[in-house]
Amino acid sequence: MFSAAAIAFVAWGGWLVWGPTIPLPVPLPPALPVPVPPPVPRVPLPPLPGLPDIRIPRPAPAITSPVGRILIEKQARRMTVWQERGNPRVYAVALGFAPEGDKARQGDGKTPEGVFRIDRRNDRSRFHLSLGLDYPRPQDRARARADGVDPGGDIMIHGQPNAAADGFRVKGDWTEGCIALTNAEMRELFAHTAIGTEVEIRP
Repeated sequence: MFSAAAIAFVAWGGWLVWGPTIPLPVPLPPALPVPVPPPVPRVPLPPLPGLPDIRIPRPAPAITSPVGRILIEKQARRMTVWQERGNPRVYAVALGFAPEGDKARQGDGKTPEGVFRIDRRNDRSRFHLSLGLDYPRPQDRARARADGVDPGGDIMIHGQPNAAADGFRVKGDWTEGCIALTNAEMRELFAHTAIGTEVEIRP
């Protein structure tokens, strides 16, 4: 009769011989450091040749005080308005349908050149408000008389046609010799320009 200890020893020995094989853990290879590339230096790019210097214009300041002088440059289609207090105000304008040269006669479609004065204000104009110029002056009448023609008249700074919507702007040079602004611009100018204000119109 085997003792219990002997039986347990024989069973353990048999398990070692015929029992399942337990795999031993395989050691992992040592981890290698990952190389970090050096930083790439930033090289400033040279400016591209031939590109214009682009500047975004700031909004023009509004007229907030009485207007002292108005300058109209026909070739640039530009009106500059100087006020008593504050910076000048610059507008884009439309002119007569044949703007090149000085006005000589009625119907020639030209905007006159020279120094004029505002001589009337009209809030019931065919256009949206108007400021009348004192054309023809005595020298304009004398020149037209010598040429045997009618010098014309009713030269105004005015807004858009009354039939147009308030935000509408006629394209190009479309007046009969007057200077045209948008309706909003004309309201601003009309509110601060008195009779007697100087208006210079250059070629």
